[in-house]
Amino acid sequence: MIDININTPALLFPAITLMMLAYTNRFLSLAALVRKLHEEYNRGERERNIFKQIKNIRTRINLIRYMQALGVLSFLCCVLCMYAIYRNWVMIANAIFAASLIFLLLSIILSLLEINKSTKAIELVLSDIEELNKENIFTDIFKKGDD
Repeated sequence: MIDININTPALLFPAITLMMLAYTNRFLSLAALVRKLHEEYNRGERERNIFKQIKNIRTRINLIRYMQALGVLSFLCCVLCMYAIYRNWVMIANAIFAASLIFLLLSIILSLLEINKSTKAIELVLSDIEELNKENIFTDIFKKGDD
């Protein structure tokens, strides 16, 4: 088993903090979008895809909630791991550090899913503006002509 010192979990502190800041920014931008959609809905401006957008936003908000919770658990495990190292509880410290890494990994995976959902939301909004015709990155890159 690899011995870890008190600096090992401390290395994750800045990474987790920056990750939590990014998650908070995502949440705040979604909150602003929800307020905008709510205002438009109350004014009677009903977009064609508003209910699909709302469903997508609900899913993204839940993903961000779980991402943040897993990030906080990872951070908490880092602190507990440092305490276990301080008390010289090596086996417990290793287990807690492993849990911290797993929580961090799960948070990042959920972040990837949320990014995927956000791109689908953008495509949904764009579908109101222009009719998308099953284009993908390769057709966009190799498109000849009008651009």
